[in-house]
Amino acid sequence: MTSEANGIAADSGAQERPRLKFKIDVDIVVVGAGLAGLTAAREAARMGASVILLESRRVGWNASGNNLGTVMPGYSVPVEEIIERVGFEDTRDLWKMSEEGVDYVRAAASDAAMPLTDGVLEVSNVDAGEQLIRRLQMLGSDFGSDVEGWQVDRVRESLKTRRYFHAIHFPKALSIDGRQYVHGLAALAEKAGVRIFENTPVLRVDPNGVRKRVYTPDVMLRCSDIILAGNVHIGAPAQRLHGTMMPTWRYAALTGPLGEDLAEAMTYRGAVTDSDGVDQFRIVDGDRLLWMSRETTWQGDASRHARSARSRIATIFPQLGKPEISEAWSGVYGQTVHGMPQVGQLRKGMWVISGFGRQGLNTSAMAGQLVARSILWGDDRWRLFSPFELVWAGGTAGRVAGQAFLSFSRKKSAAMGLLSRVRERSQARAVARERAREIRLAKAKARVEADRERAAAAMQRPNENS
Repeated sequence: MTSEANGIAADSGAQERPRLKFKIDVDIVVVGAGLAGLTAAREAARMGASVILLESRRVGWNASGNNLGTVMPGYSVPVEEIIERVGFEDTRDLWKMSEEGVDYVRAAASDAAMPLTDGVLEVSNVDAGEQLIRRLQMLGSDFGSDVEGWQVDRVRESLKTRRYFHAIHFPKALSIDGRQYVHGLAALAEKAGVRIFENTPVLRVDPNGVRKRVYTPDVMLRCSDIILAGNVHIGAPAQRLHGTMMPTWRYAALTGPLGEDLAEAMTYRGAVTDSDGVDQFRIVDGDRLLWMSRETTWQGDASRHARSARSRIATIFPQLGKPEISEAWSGVYGQTVHGMPQVGQLRKGMWVISGFGRQGLNTSAMAGQLVARSILWGDDRWRLFSPFELVWAGGTAGRVAGQAFLSFSRKKSAAMGLLSRVRERSQARAVARERAREIRLAKAKARVEADRERAAAAMQRPNENS
C-alpha cells in the first residue's frame, strides 16, 4: 500500500492539541511547530521563559515530520564556498555549531528514549581521491572533527555496488526515526513547560513597542520576543521571509521486506548519503530500505515518485531489482538562494530560524538552541549567519529556474559518475592488457630459457658419450 504523507497522514497517531481561544501574555511566542520551533520553544522554557508555540495545522505535519532522520554535521553549502564568503575562522565556528546540533539531537533522542543508529557514510559518485584527502585534512586536522576516510575497496565491501568510489565516514553522526523524533521533541517541550496550540494560524504580528502583538483568528497575544520558525508556509506573519525561500518537495519511499538479498547488497547499518545530495538511504526494520531521492519545485504525486525510487534502487543495487514500495510520502521545505539557513534577529525582539532545506536535522536543532540562548543569555553567535542575508527567491520564475537547475545537477552528477566508472573500467582493461602482456612475455621468456637449457643439455651429451 502506498500512502502520501504530505499532510496529516504522518500525524494520524499523534496527540491532538487544542486551538488557542483565550488571551495570554508570555515572554516568547514561537510561530511554527516544526523541528526548529520545537527546539527553540523547549530550550527557552528550560531557561525559565514562559513560551507559547503556535502551529497553523499539526505538529510536524510537513517537512519536519517527513524526513529521513539523518543527523550529521555541516551545511548544504560546501565548506570551501563558506570559507570564500566568511573566512576560515568563522567557517570553523559555523562547523562547530553544526556539530553542536548533532549532539543536541542525540541528547534529545536519549531523553525521549528513542532508538538511534550511529554513523553516516558520505559516498562519492566520482573517483576523486585527491579531493577526499583535502576534505579529510580540513575537517579532521583544521576543524577537529571525528572523520574517517574510506578507500574504494572498503566502500564496495560495505555497499555492493560499483556506483560509489571513496567515502568519508562520520562515526559520531546518527540516524533516527524522523516522525518519531518530531513528536518526541514536542512531548519534551511540553514537559519543559511549553504550551502548544494547533490549528492556530498567525494572521499578522506587530513587532513595534516593548510588548509585541501576535494576532490569531480568535485572540491577540502579547510577548517580549517573537520567533518565526515557519517553513515556506509562514505566509502572512512574514511575507518578506516567505519570499526568500524556494519551495522544494522531496520524496521518500519505504520498501517491503527484502530478506537476505538486502544483507548481500548492503552491510553498512548507518545512513548513506552521496556527495551530490541525490540519494539518501539506510536499512530499517532489519531488511527494508528507506530511500529518499528526487526533488521538485512543484508538488508531485508521491506514488508516482515511488516508481522512480524503485528504478533508482535498481540502478544503484541491480541485485535487488525493483523492490515493492510499501509506503511513499513527500514534504516541502524552504530552500534559500545562498543555501545556508536563515538564523538571527530581523529587528529587536523579532527572530527568525528558517530555510533548513537540505540542511539536515542538526541545523534546526542548532538554530533553535542558539536563538533561545540569544534571547535569554545574550549569545551573539547568531551574527555568524549575518553574511547570509535574506535574498528574494524569484517567485514563480525562480521555481522554474530552480527545477531546471535541479534537473541539470542530477544529469551532471550522473554524467560525472558515468565518466568515473568508464575511466575505472578503462583502467581495469588497461591493467588487464598489461598483465596479459606481462604473462605473454613471461611465457616467451620461459620458452627461450627452456630452449637454451635443452640446447645446452644437447651439447653436453656428445661430450659425455666421448
